[in-house]
Amino acid sequence: MRKPLKIAESARRATLLCAIILSVFGYAQAQSTPSGNVQPVATPSPTPKIKPSLEHEFFANILRDQRAIWTSPFHMGREDMKWFVPLTLATGTLLTTDIRTGRALDDNNRTRLRISRDISWGGSFYSTGGIAAGFYLVGRATHNSRARETGLLGMEALIDSSIVVEVLKAATQRPRPRFDNGSGEFFVSGKSFPSGHAISAWSLATVIAHEYGRHRPAVQIAAYGLATAVAISRYTGRNHFLGDVLVGSALGYGIGRYVYFKHHDTSLDADGGNSRTGAHSKLIPLIAPQFSRAERTYAIALRWDF
Repeated sequence: MRKPLKIAESARRATLLCAIILSVFGYAQAQSTPSGNVQPVATPSPTPKIKPSLEHEFFANILRDQRAIWTSPFHMGREDMKWFVPLTLATGTLLTTDIRTGRALDDNNRTRLRISRDISWGGSFYSTGGIAAGFYLVGRATHNSRARETGLLGMEALIDSSIVVEVLKAATQRPRPRFDNGSGEFFVSGKSFPSGHAISAWSLATVIAHEYGRHRPAVQIAAYGLATAVAISRYTGRNHFLGDVLVGSALGYGIGRYVYFKHHDTSLDADGGNSRTGAHSKLIPLIAPQFSRAERTYAIALRWDF
């Protein structure tokens, strides 16, 4: 009788987890879908206000994101059901079969484990954080507003994801497949559920795909393809069960989508997102040739702003 009880208990947990995941999806969807019932009303033009920069609002936005994420189960509506049913079935199935699928792979195939480890490194916070920082620094250096925003929103999504995943890991206490004989039981001891690498890879990939992939399907395929490779490598590398990977990926996608639609500057879409915010980068010297007809001399002027 013990095994059926475990399966039923896992299914109940799967339903609860899917409710959290799908509510994030629904909340993100609400940010991107304007209401059709709102009628325009003629009002006096308000005094224009300077919108705070993303840098200035960075930590405040993270706090607002966390409040929205953790209260999202209370905002679920009928539209969320189209996501709730399939994801509940998929997650419930994976959680109840995790023991069998987890033991299908052993630790003897060193080549598979090495390749999986190398691929999964791309989903570490150091790698994803470095990519986000790279976008931001390049955007600041070249005054490319979209690259700057991609870096900021990418880092914001990564921090949001890290907070969520650490809370869930501490709450669920699931051992990894290599420990406890691969039992996969919850509330024992461990940090397997959900996959942190999967949630990081998918949250950053989602921001990049939305920033640069609107009219470039290749960008979306590349971003989501790499995130999928990282997620699968966590299973083939015996670091996570399939259920851990699915939930981590779903949460990462939902959080990345929410952050983008909540904080994206829509004015970037008007000019293709390559707007420049200044005449010259402070990180690159300005070099200009100089010529004097009177003195018949040539020179080079060098200016470096700090």
